[in-house]
Amino acid sequence: MEEMSKHEGVGRAAMMAGMDRTTARKYIGAGRLPSEMVAARTWCTREDPFAQEWEEIEALLVATPEFEATTIFAMLTEKYPGRHEPGQLRTLQRHVRRWRAERGPDKEAVLGQMHRAGEAAQTDFTSTTELAVTIAGELFFHLLCVVMLPFSNWQWATVCLSESMAALRRGVQAALFQLGRVPEFHQTDNSTAATHRIPDGKAEFVEGSKRPFNAEYLALMRHFRMTPRTTEIGAKEQNGDVEASNGAIKRRLAQALLRRGSRDFPSVEEWESFLQEVLRKANGARGKRVEEELAAMRPLDVSRLPEFKEEQIQVSERSTIRVKHCAYSVPSRLIGETLRVRVYEDRIEAEYGDKLQLCCERLVGRNLRRIDYRHVIWSLVRKPGGFARYVYREEMFPSVVFRRAYDSIHTLHHGVKGDVEYLRILHLAASTLEADVEVALAQLLAQDKAICADAVKAFVSPPTRAEVPVLEVSPIDLFAYDALLADETRFAKVGT
Repeated sequence: MEEMSKHEGVGRAAMMAGMDRTTARKYIGAGRLPSEMVAARTWCTREDPFAQEWEEIEALLVATPEFEATTIFAMLTEKYPGRHEPGQLRTLQRHVRRWRAERGPDKEAVLGQMHRAGEAAQTDFTSTTELAVTIAGELFFHLLCVVMLPFSNWQWATVCLSESMAALRRGVQAALFQLGRVPEFHQTDNSTAATHRIPDGKAEFVEGSKRPFNAEYLALMRHFRMTPRTTEIGAKEQNGDVEASNGAIKRRLAQALLRRGSRDFPSVEEWESFLQEVLRKANGARGKRVEEELAAMRPLDVSRLPEFKEEQIQVSERSTIRVKHCAYSVPSRLIGETLRVRVYEDRIEAEYGDKLQLCCERLVGRNLRRIDYRHVIWSLVRKPGGFARYVYREEMFPSVVFRRAYDSIHTLHHGVKGDVEYLRILHLAASTLEADVEVALAQLLAQDKAICADAVKAFVSPPTRAEVPVLEVSPIDLFAYDALLADETRFAKVGT
């Protein structure tokens, strides 16, 4: 059109614009841009393959709106064999989508919420499987307890092994002490840590909640003077801010791990330090909204709660204690005594008097057991006949090598005699070093030699002690001291 205004020639204007003369004449005649001349297509280029059954399809959609197009297509192919081809499914999906948009039931809209600064903190647990973090070369299965402030998106997270009350307490405390401030509300979903139903009626109901709050959780809220609240049951979107935050944290961690060049850490503490340094940098970039949150919250003016629960537990006749539905062995000398047990989120510690008797990783689950053969081997040696049906018999094999050795022994000695021989070997492992006994068993198995306690003892017996050399001590000549005293007296007289 610009060239036409200059030269008033269609041919030259078309050549300068890079188009055919006929096309140029069409646009000049219309006086509109090409984009303005595109008309919506209102006709079909091919016959609708579902026109014959559309009333039937529509009746299905009205009666059961949840039906997907793939299900309806399968129903049609079963009812009318050979009438439809698999490639026509896409056409049916377009018809169903158009029908739902024009005549289908209303959909539930997401109601965006306006958050007030410093009003609430939201907490949730999230899995970290996709991060594939390893500790000393072994895959570390764990969760993150994520606490975030919806107004500013400030985030904090701690490593935990389960969605337990201990993990929730540790996560909430860590976030609050990192902030140095406390919001008015603390919101969780209906997790068992916060709202587990207690049969004996110790749970307390809070107005507006659908499930009763755990007494231990309420004690945590009272300590920090926060008001607890939960989402409606089955309404995870009410905790949507922290749910979305979970994904953001894991994406940020994945990028940080790529920059680091390794997903392996020497310890859990090193991994958690790395995690929190990443979050600290992210929070530092949130600027003024975090400052508004902090200004709106009250100062944190209480002490940190202990991150364990203390219980008094009596040692059973099996030399075990039962902690959170799991069994742990302790030295048999403590049978009948009561231990003070501290239950942490990741470990347990058992004390008698002022001395630590057991410190081990806490089992996650129910009816699990951690039995140390060193605690009961003395009783087994005295009563070997009880080994065959011992309830913790499988825990008496510290490794696969010990199990193979036991099977090898029983090829020669059956019954109690074989058990006695194996228990003597296990007693040797408890008395010396398990690693040395395992090496000895592995060598005997590799050499296809008969395994017995004496053969293993020959491998691990300490070397003959070297004799201490006898040193001759020369007699002390006391006259030398008299000579020194005489010289001192003579010098004193000369000075006078």
